[in-house]
Amino acid sequence: MANEQRSRQQRRLEEQKNKSKKKGSKGKRGIFKKIFLALVAIGLIGLISGFGLFVYYASSAPELDEASLKDPISSTFLDVNGEPFYTSGTENRIYVNYDDIPQQMEDAILATEDVRFYDHMGMDFLRLGSAVIANVTQGFGAQGASTITQQVVKNSFLQNEKTLKRKAQEAWLSFQLERKYDKEEIFEMYFNKILMSGRNYGFGTAAEYFYGKELNELELHEMAMLAGIPQSPNNYNPFNNPELAEKRRNTVLHLMELHEKITPEEAEAARAIPVTETLIPEEERQASSELKYEAFIDIVESELNKIDPSLLSEGITVHTTLDPAIQSKVEEVINSDVYATEKQQAGIAVVDPKTGALVASGGARNYSNRGWNYAYDNKDRQPGSTMKPLLAYAPAIENLNWSTGQTVVDEQITYTGTDQVVRNFVDRYLGPMTMREALYRSQNTPAVKTLREVGLDNSRDFINRFGLGIENVYESSVLGGIEGISPMMLAGAYSAFANGGYHAEPYAINKIVYRDGETEDVLKKELKPVMKDSTAYMVTDMLRDVLENENGTGQTAAVPGIDLAGKSGTSNYSSDEIAANNLPSGSFPDTWFAGYSTKYSVAIWSGNSKRSEPMTSAEERRVPQVMFNQIMSSISSDAEDFSRPNSVVEATIEVGTSPLQLASDFTPSNLRRTELFVRGTEPTAVSDEYELTELPAPTGLSADFDESSGSATLQWNYSAPDGVDEVNYVVSVKVNDGGTQELDTVDQTGIVVRDLQPGNTYTFSVVATANGISSAPATVSITIAEDEPEEPQPGEGEDEGEGEGNGNGNGNGNGNGNGNDNGNDNGSGDGGDTGEPTEPGDGSGEEEPTEPTEPGTDEGTGDEASDGSTDQTP
Repeated sequence: MANEQRSRQQRRLEEQKNKSKKKGSKGKRGIFKKIFLALVAIGLIGLISGFGLFVYYASSAPELDEASLKDPISSTFLDVNGEPFYTSGTENRIYVNYDDIPQQMEDAILATEDVRFYDHMGMDFLRLGSAVIANVTQGFGAQGASTITQQVVKNSFLQNEKTLKRKAQEAWLSFQLERKYDKEEIFEMYFNKILMSGRNYGFGTAAEYFYGKELNELELHEMAMLAGIPQSPNNYNPFNNPELAEKRRNTVLHLMELHEKITPEEAEAARAIPVTETLIPEEERQASSELKYEAFIDIVESELNKIDPSLLSEGITVHTTLDPAIQSKVEEVINSDVYATEKQQAGIAVVDPKTGALVASGGARNYSNRGWNYAYDNKDRQPGSTMKPLLAYAPAIENLNWSTGQTVVDEQITYTGTDQVVRNFVDRYLGPMTMREALYRSQNTPAVKTLREVGLDNSRDFINRFGLGIENVYESSVLGGIEGISPMMLAGAYSAFANGGYHAEPYAINKIVYRDGETEDVLKKELKPVMKDSTAYMVTDMLRDVLENENGTGQTAAVPGIDLAGKSGTSNYSSDEIAANNLPSGSFPDTWFAGYSTKYSVAIWSGNSKRSEPMTSAEERRVPQVMFNQIMSSISSDAEDFSRPNSVVEATIEVGTSPLQLASDFTPSNLRRTELFVRGTEPTAVSDEYELTELPAPTGLSADFDESSGSATLQWNYSAPDGVDEVNYVVSVKVNDGGTQELDTVDQTGIVVRDLQPGNTYTFSVVATANGISSAPATVSITIAEDEPEEPQPGEGEDEGEGEGNGNGNGNGNGNGNGNDNGNDNGSGDGGDTGEPTEPGDGSGEEEPTEPTEPGTDEGTGDEASDGSTDQTP
């Protein structure tokens, strides 16, 4: 019984457990059911809300308009004055009817853009689903889903914004378009209004623009090329980007083969043709005679393309940085007869240093929008020595506090780790010099040495502050062995020197205003500090000498009266290029000049369109400098001078000292330089390399004897050595064979010696003295003839010596009466002051006195100046 009881108890417990499990299971199912029902409700609410929002957005969509559907929407470009200078749209457009579109051209477009175009009703939901998956797995924007119908709608009525409203309106209008027009009509709209690069709309226009052909004359590879362009019109422009264009063309050929529009053999044959083979040759591309400022327009369009390739077709207003007056001057110069040859080309960029704005550009000589814009696109030509300030000397001042007088030695060196010699342009080495001289002479070895001191990484970091995107810097880079820098970029970099170390990447668009007139994007770049103001000014001061110094390499660019700074640059061919192309010795592919005033920074490239075609003459080399001179003469005539900041001081140093020392009083003039220093780094020690050990003797000593006064005027020349400010001169005399007597010490280069007696020879000597050192003497001699005695006349000898006549005795005394009476006796008494008559011939006067004088009234005495005293000349 006990066992049965236990069994019943166990069964009851088990039943209770089973009931609990059933209750728990029912509870969980209830929760899942509630969650499911809630999600369904949320989904329904979302669907209803979404549908309602779609209806709301669709109701505000614009009406379909046939003119807007068929014609491109115009966009307008404004200059800095707010005046329009270009309106995009239907100019020169070739409109093609659907029946005239070759079937293979249509196949290429549909295979690339919308392969199910004839099967959907405006929206391709299958493609949409695929795009959603791709964007989730590969990132947003990995794949688009717009149909040709949607593209027609977007390019006709809507702004290119990624919003639900725009997508809803686009979908609604696409359905409406499909209901109102046939597929062929919609395809014709797309075919004629799609942007095909630059300001070219429609495939018919593009066929003429790129190939000079009508549509029915195009080959398969050309059709594929055109079909691939609309995705990114300027990037896939085969004139400017042939490598990208060819890759895109081959993608189109692959899609045509994939969708069985062409055979594998046809695809392979088309891929084998270079994309550039049948393009219109550059020399046959004609510039538009009606369109102004084409080169600048192309740059604006390129900037728009970077933002969104379809922007230009959306009816926007673009506020640009164009200054029409400066642009006109640039076009005048670049199209003038300044060139040395007919083949020589050029590219010019003018930037405002205070904002970074591109105010003018010269795309090429006789530029056509079908051509290469040398101001903007030209990034594959080496910039030569224009890199020296950016890669070597500015970083040395910025990072090492170098002075403009820093000693650098121009000597033979090799590139690190090689046996390749670094050569100068003049192929000789000049020894120790200042950094300033190394820059204005453009010597190569000092630049390479300076780069080593700075460090390659520091140099790269410095130059990339200007937004140049240089990945690697090598020792050869400082001599111009670098690519990726266009004239526009170079003008922007140099503008920081003109603007006290502040820089903004050059730009051509201030802002974009969209079709609604309210939405706008401000694109103006902000100025940022990229170097100290001391660095900017010290580099500027050195670059002044490039134009002003007699040994500077940029003298042709100088404009009298305008404070300018700049640097020339010339690239070279490698030894392999010279051998492969059999180039003449001394030939070069590129020549540059980059310079600035306080108002504008200008960079100019010149060369032949094909790098393999060399330039060989000095005239070709100077073309950028001549252009710079002509442009700056016009646009910077009222520019202010560069102002030295308080962070920079001057000091006169002795060239060759290391570390730098101040010049001493005796440093030779050819070694004295007044140079700039970052305040607080100027030297205080004075060089003791040179001291005064000897003085040069006076030169040109002469003695001019005046018989009437018995005096001689001595004169001489003297050039004091550097450091000697005060020089005295010791004047001595020797009479006949007697001893030398010192007459006087004077500080002027002249003296008057009196009381010279006839019958004597006087030898004068002059010795220069300074700082306790005396020079060798300069000497000169004069001999004074003895007077011959005259026979006395009646009445003579009774003259009392008081008249105005002159009576000369033989004594050494000098007695002067109060007229011109001059009586010399053997003693030291007064000549005639007693009034007593003299013996005939003893001091008789040569003239009869007109009036007797009172005894003892002579104003002069016989001992006046009797000791041979002298007078200095003034």
